[in-house]
Amino acid sequence: MSKPAPSPPPAAPPAPRKVAAVDIGTNTVLLLIAERDADGSPHAVEERATITRLGQGVDATRRLAPEAVARTVACLEDYAQAVKALGADGVRVVGTSAMRDAAGSERLVARVRELFGVEAQVLTGDEEAELTFRGALSGLRGLSEVGAGEVTVFDIGGGSTEIVTAAPRQLAQPARFAHSYDVGSVRLTERLAPFDEPLSRSDRARLRSAAVEALAGAPRLAPGEVPVGIAGTVTTLAAAHLGMEVYDGARVHGVRLGVDEVEAVVERLAGLTLAERKRVPGIAPARADVIVAGGYVVLAVLERLGASTLQVSDRGVRWGLAQALLG
Repeated sequence: MSKPAPSPPPAAPPAPRKVAAVDIGTNTVLLLIAERDADGSPHAVEERATITRLGQGVDATRRLAPEAVARTVACLEDYAQAVKALGADGVRVVGTSAMRDAAGSERLVARVRELFGVEAQVLTGDEEAELTFRGALSGLRGLSEVGAGEVTVFDIGGGSTEIVTAAPRQLAQPARFAHSYDVGSVRLTERLAPFDEPLSRSDRARLRSAAVEALAGAPRLAPGEVPVGIAGTVTTLAAAHLGMEVYDGARVHGVRLGVDEVEAVVERLAGLTLAERKRVPGIAPARADVIVAGGYVVLAVLERLGASTLQVSDRGVRWGLAQALLG
């Protein structure tokens, strides 16, 4: 009697056609809903950014403030409605520095499960750096097609700063350098506050010195090498430099800024009161209180790297997540 033919292996589930990635940061919660482009790369269907300041007081207390959790939950409820309305069939939600460093995230984690049907993943510093790198280079002409050449990407968040150096085509191999530093726009502001308004010369020096010190060990780049900077601090400084009344990510993505141009924006903002900073084109009012400290972190990164120019990317962790979900 002949043996029955073996059953065929189960078919692999179809790759999702539309995905949603949510990045719960220390200062900002980001949403990307994306579809696959003809070349296989993500194409944004919907993007949102909401400043909820989840990391409020975390550096001092190491605990998420209930009011900060409530703001973030309200934001996530809004995002979940958008995900449902647009029909994303793959979802991933991650938390970064604030959720990594602080207790008190139970309500937030439970609400993510209820709203999105997935577990919130708290990224390690290395995981955040890798996703940052993958996402940041998407859509930047010339860089994402680099073969063996290396690129350095830095991500200045509210609570931490990631720097990673790797070859875009060799991400299966360990990055030559990847590190998460315990300094960001919110954390540095809270550590050294209160400040004079406008900031005095001594306050500016304190911020810059503390940022440089916190970034000890950052790699030195080759002369002329241009790092890629991402996240709200970098894109806000670019928008302010360009005098943008309404933020346009497509216009910011790929812009190059010299150290002198970054410094000019940071010093101009430091010379204003908080109320005046809120009225500067390109500055979101909810970011005005931490943008100066964030600007000094940018300058400190460039100083540590030995870079005279940076290229701005409007993309980051959420784009890395979308690429991974789309396969």
